[in-house]
Amino acid sequence: MLPVPTPMQAIVSILVLLIALAPLASARELSFNRDIRPILAENCFYCHGQDANHRKADLRLDEEAGARAGGAVVPGDPEASALIARIRSHDSDDQMPPPDANRTLTEAQMAKLEQWIREGGTYETHWAFVTPQRPDIPSVENESWPQNPIDHFVLSLLEERGVTPSPEADRATLIKRLAIDLTGLPPSPDEVDAFVRDPDPMAYEHLVDRLMQSDHYGERMALPWLDAARYADSNGFQQDGDTWQWIWRDWVVQALNEDLPFDQFTTWQLAGDLLPDATVEQKIASGFNRNHLLNGEGGAIAEEQRVVIVFDRVDTTATTWLGLTMTCAQCHDHKYDPITMRDYYSLMDAFNRVPEKGTPGRQSTRIRVAKPYLELPTDENRKRIAEWEAKIATAPDKDTKEKWQAELDAYKGDQIPRPMIMSDAKPRKTHIFDRGAYLSPTEEVAFDTPGFLPELPEDAPRNRLGLARWLVSEGHPLTARVQANRFWQHFFGIGIVKTAEDFGVQSEYPIHGDLLDWLAVTFRDGGWSMKAINRLIVTSATYRQSSRLDAWHRAEDRENRLYARASRFRMPAMLLRDWALASAGLLDHRIGGMPVYPYQPKDVWEPLAITKERDFTYPASHGRDLYRRSLYTFWRRTVQPANMFDASTRQACRVRTSVNNTPLHALITLNDPTWVEAARHLAQRALLSEEDLTEQLTFACRHVLCRDPSPADIARLQHMHARQRKHYQADPQAAQDLLSVGESSGDPSLDPVEHAAFTAITLALYNLDEALTRQ
Repeated sequence: MLPVPTPMQAIVSILVLLIALAPLASARELSFNRDIRPILAENCFYCHGQDANHRKADLRLDEEAGARAGGAVVPGDPEASALIARIRSHDSDDQMPPPDANRTLTEAQMAKLEQWIREGGTYETHWAFVTPQRPDIPSVENESWPQNPIDHFVLSLLEERGVTPSPEADRATLIKRLAIDLTGLPPSPDEVDAFVRDPDPMAYEHLVDRLMQSDHYGERMALPWLDAARYADSNGFQQDGDTWQWIWRDWVVQALNEDLPFDQFTTWQLAGDLLPDATVEQKIASGFNRNHLLNGEGGAIAEEQRVVIVFDRVDTTATTWLGLTMTCAQCHDHKYDPITMRDYYSLMDAFNRVPEKGTPGRQSTRIRVAKPYLELPTDENRKRIAEWEAKIATAPDKDTKEKWQAELDAYKGDQIPRPMIMSDAKPRKTHIFDRGAYLSPTEEVAFDTPGFLPELPEDAPRNRLGLARWLVSEGHPLTARVQANRFWQHFFGIGIVKTAEDFGVQSEYPIHGDLLDWLAVTFRDGGWSMKAINRLIVTSATYRQSSRLDAWHRAEDRENRLYARASRFRMPAMLLRDWALASAGLLDHRIGGMPVYPYQPKDVWEPLAITKERDFTYPASHGRDLYRRSLYTFWRRTVQPANMFDASTRQACRVRTSVNNTPLHALITLNDPTWVEAARHLAQRALLSEEDLTEQLTFACRHVLCRDPSPADIARLQHMHARQRKHYQADPQAAQDLLSVGESSGDPSLDPVEHAAFTAITLALYNLDEALTRQ
């Protein structure tokens, strides 16, 4: 008779069995999309995928039928599957991937492929190409933590992995974080105090609502959209003529402030000009697809440049709304995604109807815009034109009349706003280009949407308006997901799908795919309100966590993909400049208007002055215009603002956030006149507001860091102040030189040595990691 095990022995036996079965349990959870497709996409699809012209051995591994027909995958039998034989082969003639492909499968990857085939080798449609359905909200053990459904998805995965969320950040940190993310401007010390002391349990939610109701909300949220739209204030290339596209930029800010539903935001930008009885505002919105480069060089071939522009519109629209990289389909079927050349050129047909030549016109020595455009004379324009016309009518002779008329024409060309818009006034035949060469047209195609995505409804207009409505239709699998991911990226630095520009088969499989789908469906079914989805994110417990890293975060989740803490990242340069100006009391808070020309290095545009067609002297602004938000800085496409060190070049669409911490930033934040002048002005405010050094240092810290300094902070700053004061006492001229930076005047009642010493302190505060970082 066998001995009866004790309870403890039974428990141990069960645990041993469970541990032994764990790999098998894990094996049964293999998913094609999560575990297998990434291996095949990285190593096999280039030669055995979508592109028939590049396909080897007539074998497709990107679809089930092709893999079965070729004998590469024999369901349930890895030993009979040619795929396994090839990847396991040591013969260089048979080995896959071939040795010269510079791709190597790991043992773990080969084992996964074997296991997948043993389980049946089942294929799945790529997750991003399936219409999102609202997933059930997961249950969690710690029911007191979630603030809204977002937290259930996050906490469920954390609990599954035995991880505890971080505690909520302190209130001073939270108001600073919200201000950075929602308006990009620092809260005043009084606002920080009011929030920190507010006993109302809804104080945080009320703060969120106040910030989202600010006119500065639209300015902040417009920044990533301008990068996607490749917005600039000039055309690019040699002549780099100026444009009036800032009128479109102001429309974006207004639309975001008014919370224009995203389906309308989409439709107006892609096809506002095609709407029935289209308004001026809707036509201006269509300028999204007129923000491209315009080549006015003498040797440029107009038709070639026009085709390049149309290509750009397809690629920008695909990246922005579909999250797909379609560019390679200009020349061949996509090697990874199911996008054919026919798909590409059929989509291109919608953008191939603009009455344009491909090169800019010449309105003045400065302005170069291309038709179609709107003429939007201001009241000042009308007044000046009327004065000119009255003057011309009294001309004493023909020569004088012609001279004055020429001057009037020059005024009109240079001063009447002419934002470029879209139009379908010149339909053309669209052909597939052999290898993308516009001089080699082949088969004619008509407008249609990519074949692997939902069909365009029969009654839909076969133009950009039909395209726009299709993108925001209920069954579309990509648009809502792509946008929800970019909203998340804004608040966490990285999207739930890291490759925000690519939701195709080479994108990463999202760890929080259910959360992304829930956000997408909530966004779509909730009326496409951008403010509502953003509010949902920032009011979650997930967003409110502390960003402090512990040992587990550093070792297991350095990029914060599980969201066991808040994200911490360097603020973009445009926000750093605004933060400095606002905290110093220098910022001009006007909304919208013509671009301005703040401090730049001497002769910054000099390299463009290779012809005598126009003057490329930098027209520096003065007075209030020097202190406008970075959003309004003139963006020359060929020479972007030197102090916008991490911004998009605006040469092409960019939707993924650029976060970097290069020490070269310090060359700007320690030496650029904007930062030095802001430091000087903040020092002046501190010295005039407080008499005691400790209180003066506290004043400065509260304006820059949004918190009271600790005793240790005060001790370090006092030590630095003593050293700086000693330095400037020994070199009074250095003090005068420092205080002369920038156009704003200083208070003559202040001791120059003391003012310079404290300026060094405030400049150091602007360069603290805490000041440069959103945490």
